[in-house]
Amino acid sequence: MIEGMSMPISAAQQEFSADVAYLNTATYGLPPRAAHEAMLAAERDRAAGLLVPAALDEAVTRSRASFARLLGVPAERVAVGPQVSYFAGLVAASLPAGATVLVADGDFTSLLFPFAARPGLTVRSVPLERMVDAVDGGVDLVAVSAVQSADGRVAPMADLIGAARAHGARTLLDATQAAGWLPLEQPDLLVCGGYKWLLGPRGTCFLTGTAEALAALPAIGAGWYAGDDVWDSIYGLPLRLAPDARRLDLSPAWQSWAGHAPALELLEQVGVAAIHEHDVALANRFRTGLGLPPGDSAIVSVPVPAGTAELLREHGVIASVRAGALRCAFHLTTTEADVDRALDLLTDRVEIPV
Repeated sequence: MIEGMSMPISAAQQEFSADVAYLNTATYGLPPRAAHEAMLAAERDRAAGLLVPAALDEAVTRSRASFARLLGVPAERVAVGPQVSYFAGLVAASLPAGATVLVADGDFTSLLFPFAARPGLTVRSVPLERMVDAVDGGVDLVAVSAVQSADGRVAPMADLIGAARAHGARTLLDATQAAGWLPLEQPDLLVCGGYKWLLGPRGTCFLTGTAEALAALPAIGAGWYAGDDVWDSIYGLPLRLAPDARRLDLSPAWQSWAGHAPALELLEQVGVAAIHEHDVALANRFRTGLGLPPGDSAIVSVPVPAGTAELLREHGVIASVRAGALRCAFHLTTTEADVDRALDLLTDRVEIPV
């Protein structure tokens, strides 16, 4: 957390401007006003011919540092890029031919496809609940989302990491649906898209991990922004990559990073522990209102008739449909009134199995 700063949930909620009951952070997060304005200001500068790219590097540096503090890792072990699949692809490229990757059934394809597309790898897919038992001496990498996108199930991270290390395998955790609200374990490698629970614009992503695991990744996407001195790395040889995780960076979409740094810093001011308590409490208020038992996730997925998401939208409640069910996500921006507004519309429409 930024030293000397703290902010209660109620104060943080005043930084957002949406006038709907927003239950769709699992699709994209809402920007705080300062973050939204910073991104727009950068685009206005571009339109006016006044954009200074080197000055916008500060937003990348701030974002990297803020993400590192949120995760409790050194900033020099954080790489930045645009999307999860790029970083997952680096991990796939680092594996030797014949390696076996263990994944969860139905996980998000940006995590799965890079391994499935890499020739020479065996990808074993098992139900999330069976992953720990499926880790054996034949597994080289366990790759799983900390929170499942489709239905919000939370992976047994500590058990998976422990099982993998006991068998000499590494772990890759996709924290896109978790970082920002869920306290996380420290795997060998962690990748996180920034545009959901971290409240950033589309086009920001982070990779972190242990020094040993990061060193094993090939810098096959290296460009000028991966250089030791970025603005002295734009022309000619020799190769002069950064000595830390920055050697894995991709050139940033500056406006996106301008809009992400203030959002990450707001999350820091509130704190992941407080956000976790808030989010899960709202999710459980929602579950209780539907007659469901309490859970441990900020995402609740329930079966509903076709057209329910459209009905909710017509009444100012925003949610999404994934894997045939209504997916509702509860985050810093959500209030108890938002939950109750959704419940009023859903009580007679949710098809709870007997």
